[in-house]
Amino acid sequence: MSTYIILSNLTDEGAKTLKHNPERIKEVNKEFEALGVKVLSQYAVLGPYDFVNIVEGPDNVQMARIAAELSSRGSVRVLTMAAIPIDEFIGSFQKKTDTAELVTSV
Repeated sequence: MSTYIILSNLTDEGAKTLKHNPERIKEVNKEFEALGVKVLSQYAVLGPYDFVNIVEGPDNVQMARIAAELSSRGSVRVLTMAAIPIDEFIGSFQKKTDTAELVTSV
């Protein structure tokens, strides 16, 4: 499973739904899980986005499909980003250095 950050904005229709049924947010989390995505944390935020979700999902293709499905409902617009754990990111530099040293020593 990979980690993803989902930034979302409610549409006018989504805002109306939220006002009348705030528990809908938790229902969407259950829908995520039914699609194979585990919600790790969720925040309502101030600024250019309404919500930030940190999730684990199967892969980029599935996450893109899920984002399209959510957006197609008309209640929310999403921006999904793959997130790389910092230790994995730092380690990728070490692997590149090891490969470069091997090539230059031959």
